Amino acid sequence: MPETQNQFAQLGLNEQSIAALTVKGFEEPTPIQSAVIPLLLADKRDIIGQAQTGTGKTAAFALPVLEKINLTQKKTQAVILAPTRELAVQVAEEIISLKGKREVTVLPVYGGAYIGDQIRRLEKGVQIITATPGRLLDHIRRGTLSLKNVRFFILDEADEMLNMGFIEEVESIMSELPAEKRIALFSATMPQRIRDLTKKYLNNPESVSVKSEMMTTGLTEQIWYEVHERDKFEALCRIIDMEDGIYALLFCRTKNDTDQITQKLQDRGYEAEGMHGDISQHQREIILDRFRRKKINILAATDVAARGLDINDLTHVINYSLPQGPESYVHRIGRTGRAGKKGIAITFVSPSEYRKLAFIKHITKTEIQKKNIPEIKDIIALKRSRIISEISEAAAAGSKDYFATMAEELLEKNTPAELVRALLSLHYSDELDTSSYASIKPSGHQKRDEISGGATRLFIALGKNTGYSPQKIVKLLSETIAIQSAEIDDIRIFPDYTLVSVPFKKAEEIINAFTSGKKKGPFVKKARENSKETHKAFFPKKEYNKKAYQRRKQQ
Repeated sequence: MPETQNQFAQLGLNEQSIAALTVKGFEEPTPIQSAVIPLLLADKRDIIGQAQTGTGKTAAFALPVLEKINLTQKKTQAVILAPTRELAVQVAEEIISLKGKREVTVLPVYGGAYIGDQIRRLEKGVQIITATPGRLLDHIRRGTLSLKNVRFFILDEADEMLNMGFIEEVESIMSELPAEKRIALFSATMPQRIRDLTKKYLNNPESVSVKSEMMTTGLTEQIWYEVHERDKFEALCRIIDMEDGIYALLFCRTKNDTDQITQKLQDRGYEAEGMHGDISQHQREIILDRFRRKKINILAATDVAARGLDINDLTHVINYSLPQGPESYVHRIGRTGRAGKKGIAITFVSPSEYRKLAFIKHITKTEIQKKNIPEIKDIIALKRSRIISEISEAAAAGSKDYFATMAEELLEKNTPAELVRALLSLHYSDELDTSSYASIKPSGHQKRDEISGGATRLFIALGKNTGYSPQKIVKLLSETIAIQSAEIDDIRIFPDYTLVSVPFKKAEEIINAFTSGKKKGPFVKKARENSKETHKAFFPKKEYNKKAYQRRKQQ
């Protein structure tokens, strides 16, 4: 048995799990996987796992759950609770990718999706459910989902549940669980409210604490570009041309994408190769050797093909396609900005993917700066500058003696200026040709507080201290204007204020409703992109409090 497979086998995983891990390209178990997998397989105690994003915790609980459920029983046997729809979907996708050839039904259940479709799927029987608290509780109360056969209950990102005001719903769900079950709670931090929850619902839990070694580093500059799918390749070429001495790992979503992008790069004259799961080991070694010796400077690869790669001195990691989730993002960009050297991580985001990017930013707690795609005129100007610099350095260094006679012969028949123009035209016409670049259609709004697709972040001066929960925020907005609950998203409740995302047109209606004087209510304004600065921006002199709000209502 290969060493990689042997390491996972030693944790107690069966052959089906190991085969699935091999297909996904897992090299070795992470610390959280090594600690949690044997515990969940042992059929004994509940677990408290303190681990951050990027530690591989999804596989840590997904693999034992897949092995322990009864494949012949179609009732719901495992529930994974997540704070957001993105995480619920991401966990479901990860479980599906790890199930291998096992016939297991997995369903993400979350608000904003048509509940009728979910009910029909549940009626047919779903063995593993990933869900957000509100929608799961809705199904329980409707009688469309029973938890009496649940053997595993996983609470993921528990501290985020608390921050988003979902802890009451979590407790309501946990109170419906049967007596015989296993609970695993995962949280990056352990505030007192979460500790109280574990004491109330977990049975003699064993604690596992793992610090993430994969979180983003300050040495990596993180940038994202908003670009339509059809314009991504053109944007890639412009960015490559703007970067001097680029040495990049380019991540693609599929094998087909990898092949197509690699071929197009080669057709444009770039030194690029592609690598994915269908490449033979011999060919893989040849490509990696060329890349390490910098015979090629751009390596396109899928996530699976890139696992285990150890390449030094990468200047860039480019996400041609948005990573599946935060853990994948952290793993990808962690390949640059190493050993004290700075690096750049670039991510292309299509208009429909902004929500997913916002989720990655939130979970990884990192700032990813938005930039505009380089203009053609700026690229040409930079190329001209480089050409002049290279020729000037070559002139200063001197030339081979055998060129002297040729130079004298040419100067006898032409002026120096004519010769320089001719040489430049001969060698650099194609490089300085603006027609080699295609136009790129502008994408989305340019303002920072407006995003493509028409969503806007609002600041509402109501929070926990004024008795507000996500449900009350939804009710307040629904009573103020004609807006559906599915249009109100990513609600973040803080002590003195709330941040919420709504469609752009609806945001204007909400602001107008509360500022026109026709409806008494809280202070509402578009929030800054950096939510950490929002409270300071709107209340620079003093904290907002309940009394201030009451005085405002009486005016």
